[in-house]
Amino acid sequence: MKRKIITINEELCNGCGNCVSACSEGALQIVDGKAKLVKEYFCDGFGDCIGECPTGALTIEEREARPFDEEATKEYLLKTQGREAVWRMEEAQKKHGVEPQLMNWPVQITLIPLKAPYYEDADLLVTADCCAYAYGGFHTDFIKGYTLAIGCPKLDNVNLYLEKLTTILSENNIRSVTVTYMEVPCCMGLVRLVEEAVRQSRKNIPVRKIKIGIRGEIIG
Repeated sequence: MKRKIITINEELCNGCGNCVSACSEGALQIVDGKAKLVKEYFCDGFGDCIGECPTGALTIEEREARPFDEEATKEYLLKTQGREAVWRMEEAQKKHGVEPQLMNWPVQITLIPLKAPYYEDADLLVTADCCAYAYGGFHTDFIKGYTLAIGCPKLDNVNLYLEKLTTILSENNIRSVTVTYMEVPCCMGLVRLVEEAVRQSRKNIPVRKIKIGIRGEIIG
């Protein structure tokens, strides 16, 4: 997946180590006198280290990179620096709000591929696009650990959705499907569509349905 991540211009780096101290996740180290991003999946991409660099050697770029792994980062910090380092990381994360949990791109059902590595042994989350705006903790409570597909059963081509989801379920090893949808009547179309796609795939894939109220509460 593409995401924001630190990049280091070694020609500008003077090896002062300010960025290493500023990185709460332990993603940076001084190696042979230069700052190095030694664990890209420890880098959250927020760039707290950038302001500490006196030479402008650090910038944020968007490129293919492993997703930020919060649990692995905490485990590493606990082993190498102790519980206080984990606490500092958690406080740094809070400054930037909710940590993004997206694992795949694109996410719109019209655009998602029929085959991709992130479908292998995946739990698929099919969601009405309004859900992410209605439910405040959508990233942490629903997207985390899931391959995402979003759409609107009222405004988009539901026949295309059905054909595409059926093919994805048929040709990939999907372990489960969770459907999140709004309490409004048109959203039930997404539930019926997913159930029909599973039926047409001829696979025994469990489907979990979660209804979200217009005020953001889970109601079913």
